[in-house]
Amino acid sequence: MSKPVSVLTVPAFKDNYLWLIHDGRNAAAVDPGDAAPILAALHQHGLTLTAILLTHHHADHIGGVPGLLAQFQVPVFGPRHDGIAAVTVPLGEGDRVSVPGLGLSLRVLDVPGHTRGHIAYVRDGAEPWVFCGDTMFAGGCGRLFEGTPAQMTESLGKLASLPEATKVFCAHEYTLSNLRFASAVEPGNAALRARVAADSATRERGQPTVPSTIGLERATNPFLRYREPEIASTLREAGRLTGGEPPVAVFAALREWKNNF
Repeated sequence: MSKPVSVLTVPAFKDNYLWLIHDGRNAAAVDPGDAAPILAALHQHGLTLTAILLTHHHADHIGGVPGLLAQFQVPVFGPRHDGIAAVTVPLGEGDRVSVPGLGLSLRVLDVPGHTRGHIAYVRDGAEPWVFCGDTMFAGGCGRLFEGTPAQMTESLGKLASLPEATKVFCAHEYTLSNLRFASAVEPGNAALRARVAADSATRERGQPTVPSTIGLERATNPFLRYREPEIASTLREAGRLTGGEPPVAVFAALREWKNNF
């Protein structure tokens, strides 16, 4: 009988979250951008590293891999098409990961947009999770460094279609700045106003706003709500749309505005 698994939040750099999925004995590190805080958390909680899971190639997500591999000989799961040399188990949409030492099965989604080969890891079942890297943030989405608006809308659509209770383990504490933008583009959203109050209080207590849930993101995240008439109207009033554009053009205008907000 496998033990229940939970997730430890490991802050790093200025605003990154690294994740340790563990059962009290073994642990898998998700997007370990820095080895030192992961090693400290493993030591503090008496955990042994059994796997590394990567979502995309950016340094703040993979920078700690060499330092961890120097101490633990473990498989490195990661995207097949994102150019990460350290990956020993390449993955793509439809693959399943049986996480060593944890009795945990994760499903892989291709979620390009932020990078061309970005993937996400989904835990299905009674307590669903998604580790989505920089594709979706609490209240926002990643910048389109390599992908297109069409790719990103499709990727976010896959994430948005997960069950509402799914916990969203994204990789940065960007929530309050994302919600400031969301409030500017959809000021009539009552659920969003409630979220701003709740997440502001959470940050004032010095606590993470992550994980959020898919249900909360559907209700408040403008990058999942770009088909809402109020958002298109705000973009038109700001001179960023003329009217009549297809939804992907609304999304692109929204993302462009956020880049400079």
